[in-house]
Amino acid sequence: MSGNRVTVATAWLDGCSGCHMSFLDMDERLVELADKIDIVYSPLVDSKTLPEQVDVGILEGSISNEEDLHKAQEFRRHCKLLVSLGDCAVNGNVPAMRNPFKLDAVFERSYRDNVDTQPQIPTEGVPSLFKTVRPIHGVVQVDVFVPGCPPHADTIYYILSELIGGRTPDPSQVTRFGA
Repeated sequence: MSGNRVTVATAWLDGCSGCHMSFLDMDERLVELADKIDIVYSPLVDSKTLPEQVDVGILEGSISNEEDLHKAQEFRRHCKLLVSLGDCAVNGNVPAMRNPFKLDAVFERSYRDNVDTQPQIPTEGVPSLFKTVRPIHGVVQVDVFVPGCPPHADTIYYILSELIGGRTPDPSQVTRFGA
């Protein structure tokens, strides 16, 4: 990857999109990175088709439904390196807190017990959930794990800078779970 512009694709799965907000928090360093990378697919850009070959794929969030699973598999097929960004991607984090409970109980609690007006379980526009939430590496091979909730902009910058430079980043040098 060193020497040429690096293509980068990002996506968020089940989570809060906070990792992408940290990506944007790199502020002026985004301009520096723009000279070295092309963001070819992301919720932050207009392109809605994942190219056939991407140098670095970055996924945040966890696997909670078929759409998440499909996106993770698609990224693994198309990306030379796959980065699991943030605690939800690395270990399931907040979305996985529902794992000890049966789905029916989760829906009852969310859509009936905690609602004052028109309590009802939605039947349209809501993806069918898997019984358990899994981290990214629970469904596809991941090359780089970057914990943090969300990872700090400095951490994301370090990871990208190392990958752009053709080096393997050591996230433990700059972050830890929940930091």
